[in-house]
Amino acid sequence: MGRIVLDNVTKSFGETQVIPPLNLTIEDGEFAVFVGPSGCGKSTLLRMIAGLEDLTSGNIAIDDKVVTEVPPSKRGLAMVFQSYALYPHMTVRKNIGFPLRMEKMSQAEIDKRVETAAKSLNLTDYLDRKPGQLSGGQRQRVAIGRAIVRDPSAFLFDEPLSNLDAALRVGMRLEISEMHERMQTTMIYVTHDQVEAMTMADKIVVLQAGVIEQVGTPLDLYNKPQNLFVAGFIGSPRMNFTEGEEARKRGAHTIGIRPEHIDVVASGGVWNGKVGVAEHLGSDTFLHVHDTGLAETITVRAPGEVTMKYGDRISLAPREDLIHRFDAQGLRIG
Repeated sequence: MGRIVLDNVTKSFGETQVIPPLNLTIEDGEFAVFVGPSGCGKSTLLRMIAGLEDLTSGNIAIDDKVVTEVPPSKRGLAMVFQSYALYPHMTVRKNIGFPLRMEKMSQAEIDKRVETAAKSLNLTDYLDRKPGQLSGGQRQRVAIGRAIVRDPSAFLFDEPLSNLDAALRVGMRLEISEMHERMQTTMIYVTHDQVEAMTMADKIVVLQAGVIEQVGTPLDLYNKPQNLFVAGFIGSPRMNFTEGEEARKRGAHTIGIRPEHIDVVASGGVWNGKVGVAEHLGSDTFLHVHDTGLAETITVRAPGEVTMKYGDRISLAPREDLIHRFDAQGLRIG
């Protein structure tokens, strides 16, 4: 079991409140991702759940038991950090089994759990190597293995893939997601990378300045962002926004449309402009369009290879049913 409830929790450093009163429930078995820009409070919130940061007020409960005053080692949680924090002089086998030795578990049980964890993480062939003989991705798997053997109520991941290159990040992202599917254990994952959030989460918690802006499934946040902040944060490339006449005639202060919801047409589009930079990715082409009469450059995501280049004239047709409308306070209309 691993149901986690945050009840009116706050955190202040001196006179500065970094987490205003916050309520959140993470259900047993959910993969919840905390996402937001640097300094939004996501790692602080994770550390409060882990017991590594004291609460200023409020309570945290795990499986209906209040653990606010319970030390980290007694909360039944396992944490995986950005740094691998492996012992360089120990083998992979000893690194994974280290927390169990600290609990005075029998060697037979330690061996059994280490072998099981190593198998699930494809580390069996590396058990007798030391961390210096491993790649970055393998080291991160060892750190995850060290968490798995404890059989925790929940796993807490604090930006675990930040130190990996792009290819390894994608591979490890898949491995962690597959691990969750196999184990069905509660996982809370902190990242500033909204692509990681969208691809891994059952539930995304979007934070800004310690405040929860929206909680929902990835598609909830993509299709119905509740405010301008969430609309601009979720989605890559980011949503296009404009105010003025184009927004007013659609009954809004601001309208937004995603790059993939704008069609390139031969003529007669709603917006006409000039292509600036064209980014050719093979599977997609990103066109950055200027001189449309709108306040911002418009980014268009066209499928496949588009043979447009810098300076070409272009006509754009936004899909009206996929335009997002926001009021003067930046809140969603409709």
